[in-house]
Amino acid sequence: MPAPHIAGDPDVAAPISSRTANVQLLVVGLGALVVALSQSVLIPVLGTLPAELDTSASNVSWLLTSTLLVAAVSVPIMGRLGDMFGKRLMLLVAVGALTLGSLLTALTSDITLLIVGRAIQGASAAAIPLGISLLASTMPKEKVGSSIALISAMLGVGGALGLPLAGFVAENADFHALFWITAVAGLVSFLGILTVVPESGFRSGGRVDLVGSALLAITLVTLLLPLSQSAAWGWDDPRVAILLVVSAVTVVLFGWSQTRIQDPLVDLTALRRRPIVLTNLASVLFGFALFASFIGTAAYVEAPEASGYGFGSSLLVGGLAMLPSGLAMLLFSPVAAKLIERRGAPQTLALGAGVVALGWVMRIVVTDSLWQIIVGATVVGIGTGIGYAAIPSLINAHTPPSEIAAANGLNTLFRSLGSSLASAVGGSILAANTVILSGFAVPSLDAYRELFALCAGASVLTALVVLLIPHRPAA
Repeated sequence: MPAPHIAGDPDVAAPISSRTANVQLLVVGLGALVVALSQSVLIPVLGTLPAELDTSASNVSWLLTSTLLVAAVSVPIMGRLGDMFGKRLMLLVAVGALTLGSLLTALTSDITLLIVGRAIQGASAAAIPLGISLLASTMPKEKVGSSIALISAMLGVGGALGLPLAGFVAENADFHALFWITAVAGLVSFLGILTVVPESGFRSGGRVDLVGSALLAITLVTLLLPLSQSAAWGWDDPRVAILLVVSAVTVVLFGWSQTRIQDPLVDLTALRRRPIVLTNLASVLFGFALFASFIGTAAYVEAPEASGYGFGSSLLVGGLAMLPSGLAMLLFSPVAAKLIERRGAPQTLALGAGVVALGWVMRIVVTDSLWQIIVGATVVGIGTGIGYAAIPSLINAHTPPSEIAAANGLNTLFRSLGSSLASAVGGSILAANTVILSGFAVPSLDAYRELFALCAGASVLTALVVLLIPHRPAA
C-alpha cells in the first residue's frame, strides 16, 4: 500500500505557479471571510429588528441561535465528509449554503423564513476548517503555513469587519442590504472555488456514520441551546437542567457508539492523543478568552457617558472601534506563519495568548479615552491573529492526512464551545451587576472589568496548557 500523503506534500497536487496559488488562496479566503462576517453582522442591529419585523425580541433572538446550533452540528460532520468524499466538494457545499441562506434572508421579512435562512447560513461555518484542510494539501509547500494562517485569521477578521459594516448599513439602509452583500460575495467565492481550486488528492471513502451524526447533533443542540438562552430563561428554568442532562446522556452514548462503528464520525483514538487533547483544551480556553472582543468593545463604547465608562457612540463608531483589531489580525497572520516556522506552533500560540491577556489587562486599567479602548482592543486582535494561525498548524502536525478535515472541524467546534460557555458566564456577569440610566439597566464598569479579568485568566491558562505540547517540526 502506498504511503499516505501529508499536508503540503507535492505529490498531492500537480505543481502550480505562485500566481495560481494566490488566486486559489484569494477565493478560499473570500469564502472564509464572508462566512465569519455572516456570523456577526446581525449583532449590532438585533435590537431594532422586533419593531421592523413586527415580532417579539424572543423570536428575533432565534436569528442568532439557529445559526449557532446548525453551525455546531455541521462543522464536525462536514469535516468528516470532507475527508471521506473531498474537501473541495464539501467546501462548495458550505459556501453554497452561505449564498443560498443569504439570498433567502435578503428576499424576505417573514421572521420564520428569516430564521430558516439563518439556519442554512449556519451550515457554512464548516467553510473555515474545510478551507484550511484543503489548502494544506493543495498549496505549494512554501505557501502552506501562510495560507493556513490567513484562512484561520479570517474567523476573527470577518467578525471584526461585520460590526462596522452593520453599523454603516443600520444608519444608511435596510438590514436586508447586509444579506445582499454576503449573498453576492458568497457567490463570487463559490464560482472561484469551482473554477480554479482543485480537489485534494487524499480521500478516505467509507460509510457515513448516521448514528454518530444523530447522537452528536442531539448532544450539541441540548448543550448549546441552554447556554445560548440562559440569559432569557434563567439558570433556574427547568428546561436548562433537562437539556443539560440529555446532553450528558447522549455524549456518553455517542462515545460508546464511536468505538463500535467501522467508520466512526470521530476517531476517538486519534482524539485522545496528548497533543490533540491539549490543543483542543487550549482552543476551548482561547475561545472563552476572545468572547468579550465584540461585546466588550462595540457595546462598551456605545454605552452612555453616564454609565461611567461609555462614550455614547453611534452604532457605526462602535463598529469602527473594532476595525483596527480586525486589520491587526490580518496583518499579523503572515508574522505568525514565520513564528510557527521558526519557534513552533506551541510557542506561537502561547505568545498569542499572552498578547491577548495583555490586551485585557489594558482594558481593565486604561479606560479614560476612546483611543485607549481601541488600542486595548487592537492588542487583543494582534494576539488573536497570532493564536488563530497557530491552532490549525498544531492540529495538522499531529493528525493523519485521512482525518485532517474532521480534526480541524472538531477543533473549530471546541473553540465555539469555549465562546458559548463564555457567552453564558459573561452574560450572567453583565446582567447581575448593572447601573440604571433613564429607567434602563446597563452593565457597570465593574461587570466589564470582571469579564475582562476572566478572559485574561483564560488566555494565561491557554499559554500554560499549550506549552505542554512538544514542538513537531513542519514536514
